[in-house]
This record gives sequence, C-alpha cells and structure tokens, in this order.
Amino acid sequence: MSFERALAYLRAHGLGDRVMEFETSSATVELAAQAVGCEPARIAKTLSFAVGDRVALVVCAGDVRVDNRKFKEAFRAKPKMLAADDVERRVGHGVGGVCPFGVNDGCDVHLDESLRRFDEVFPACGSSNSSVRLTPDELAACTRPSTWVDVCKAAEVQGR
Repeated sequence: MSFERALAYLRAHGLGDRVMEFETSSATVELAAQAVGCEPARIAKTLSFAVGDRVALVVCAGDVRVDNRKFKEAFRAKPKMLAADDVERRVGHGVGGVCPFGVNDGCDVHLDESLRRFDEVFPACGSSNSSVRLTPDELAACTRPSTWVDVCKAAEVQGR
C-alpha cells in the first residue's frame, strides 16, 4: 500500500513515469545503488527523527550522516531516530522504503544540502524495491512545503 501511495503522489506531481520497481531489494543505500546503477552517494536516503510531537524527515545523500551538533542547531532538539517499529505508523512508509512522498500528517520534510551537488538523485518510493529519479529541484518542488537544511557531514571512513 505504501508504494501505491507514493506512486499516486508522484503521479499527481507529473513524475510517475520516473518511478522504478526492482526485482531485488533496494532497502539500503548499497542495494539501492546496485539496483539503480549509480554511485551510493546519489541515493537520497530519508531518515526519520522524532522532534517534539512531529516527525522530521531528513532526505540526504547516501554518503553522509547526520551531524548531531548541526541537527541540534537546526531543530532545537537532539537527533532521536524513530524506533523501527514506529516508523510505518508515524510516517506512512516502512523501513527500507521511507521516502518524502505521500507521508502522514505530522511529518515535516527537510532536504539536506548534500543533495545539491548532484544533477539527479534517487530516493525510495515507498517500498524496499523501488526508487524514483529526480533532480534536487524537482525533489524540492514536489515535496513542498519542504525546507533545505545543512545537518549532515561526510561519513567517517572505517579504520582511520
């Protein structure tokens, strides 16, 4: 149902023809990059945080992670990810398919600056085997009233 909801949302914004469904899982950045055929950084992952009684959905590049200090400055709250068993109820999409399309009331969409370096990005589309190809500007336009934020930093390389 979540995929259909996201697909209907994207169709309503004239972007339904950009949606891809895969025979394999795209539930992680690495799997999504393999399914799409792009570098992992271009996968636009959507992270779900509890901020007061609302949910902050942060859509960011696949090669970054949330910077606790930047998040706290932007949202006036410590970053607290939703528990996995709470995500679908609060967001409307389950873990592995969380996206900013057709989300429940009470969710606020925030697009991280890390996405702007790409001409195209690939967020999930409501399921663990789907994606959609969008420019960052298209992503911003179809997720209004989204806001651009700078809350991420480059992921640390293991072993350093």
